[in-house]
Amino acid sequence: MDDVERRTRAAAQRQLDAYNAHDINTFAACYHPDVRVFDLPTGALRMQGRAALHAAYGQMFAAWPAVHAALVSRAVVGRYAYDEEVVTGRGDTPVHAMATYEVDDEGLITQVWFVLA
Repeated sequence: MDDVERRTRAAAQRQLDAYNAHDINTFAACYHPDVRVFDLPTGALRMQGRAALHAAYGQMFAAWPAVHAALVSRAVVGRYAYDEEVVTGRGDTPVHAMATYEVDDEGLITQVWFVLA
């Protein structure tokens, strides 16, 4: 594994750990100020900017205090991390999710693509 892949893997893990700790400030700090979050099947832009991400996830953590993402698998190829997760605590049914993170040279996530089932 080269330095780029180590940085990518570390960024993906850092944001997952902060998500599961419901540490909104640390979570948001994992993302580039101009981060873009997309719905992968449609390509729709779901969110843009760290401030929007902070607000949306802060509300989610408050609304669902038991939310937790369990990592099923992770693959890292260069600047991209591909995480398969099962998210619980957002109602009665677990959500199967796939997230793709693009990480820059600073170790910040610049783009995210989500598939939710």
